[in-house]
Amino acid sequence: MATEYGDRYGSWGEERRPRMPAGLRAPFEARSWREFGYVMLGLPIGILLFTYAVTMVSVGAGLLVTFLGVPVLAAGLAGCRGFGALERVRARALLGVEVSAPEPLRMKGRGAMAWMGAVLRSGSSWRQLLYAVVQFPWSVFSFVVAVTFWTYGWALLTYPLWFWVFPVWAGQDGLQLYGDETHAVYLDNPFEVTVTALVGLLFTMATPWIVRGLTMVDRVMVGALLGPSRLGARVVELESDRGVVIDTAAADLRRIERDLHDGAQARLVALAMDLGLAKEKLAEDPRAAAVMVDSAHGEVKTALQELRDLARGIHPAVLTDRGLDAALSAVASRCAVTVVVDVDLPTRPVPAIEGIAYFTVSELLQNVSKHAGASRATVDVWKVENRLMLQVSDDGVGGADTGHGSGLAGLAERIGAVDGILVVDSPAGGPTRVTAELPWRAA
Repeated sequence: MATEYGDRYGSWGEERRPRMPAGLRAPFEARSWREFGYVMLGLPIGILLFTYAVTMVSVGAGLLVTFLGVPVLAAGLAGCRGFGALERVRARALLGVEVSAPEPLRMKGRGAMAWMGAVLRSGSSWRQLLYAVVQFPWSVFSFVVAVTFWTYGWALLTYPLWFWVFPVWAGQDGLQLYGDETHAVYLDNPFEVTVTALVGLLFTMATPWIVRGLTMVDRVMVGALLGPSRLGARVVELESDRGVVIDTAAADLRRIERDLHDGAQARLVALAMDLGLAKEKLAEDPRAAAVMVDSAHGEVKTALQELRDLARGIHPAVLTDRGLDAALSAVASRCAVTVVVDVDLPTRPVPAIEGIAYFTVSELLQNVSKHAGASRATVDVWKVENRLMLQVSDDGVGGADTGHGSGLAGLAERIGAVDGILVVDSPAGGPTRVTAELPWRAA
């Protein structure tokens, strides 16, 4: 830790800035050499990909008049998918580009025919075939440009170190700049050698930025053609959200069952037993029976209160009848700290979104009561374009975390299942501000 601090910070604890400007650092940075290596590898890989893709597609298309064309074409697309995986690894290692794998094949059945059909139907297979075709001409262009600038830049920059080769081994005064049958211009005097080195310095400084511009095109191609499509990513996201919704619903059902079994049901069973005993005591000892009936009456009230609390946790009647403003005010009144509620909505959202908003604020206020150590909290609800915004703030000790296993993590999953976002800003020492963003759909 001390070594890392000493490397990054000066004696006064301030972060050190690089002394050399970015333009002078670029030719020596590891990133520049990795990008140059990416361009150098691009040409042989592009030749391999282009040859494979064109050969397999041509053979497969030519054999489509027979059944053999289908497996050949499917094998060609599958090979392009494999090469695409290698290209994603190369881009990650040399360019730092994180590209997710495309959506998997969706096979309708089992066997070779189902696999071939899945490969041919997959849009990602054809996009990776397109990458194999278009990457070749681009790799040729970027290879030529990068090698030309890089070679000429370093050659001219180091010219003062090797210009002596010409008079010693070539029989001429220096590097020939111009020549015809009657006249020749050589870079041989100190001034010309210095100007040549300065021109080489400009080329050397510019080359990393030119290569970086070339690799930006590669980044776009890799991300657009070798990664998941927007539709495919959306399908995967919706499948994940569906799983979250199912798990959340199952957890809610288990919670309701547990609360009924351990709370109201147990009280009702005890109530039935007490009433049975009171019935038996009624003839023998009316006074004892009256005491038991009175106790049973108290149990009935407690059971009814528990059922009301349970129903309120599922979907309170005040939310259905009067909307978020009244429902959140009721939640705030039961909170252990002072809560100010401000709801500014033009209309009511659909019941599903309204219920999630109510549940979110209820959970956050419970966290404030139990864990925040706060004396005051605020709840703000408003609409921005097509989004419903919720914000719960408190003046507590802070340190809230959405790490795995926490209540906030489960809340974030529930909100994410409907394309919502949960953002927690809770530095140690407070204050805490939790913002939730939900899609807006008017009722």
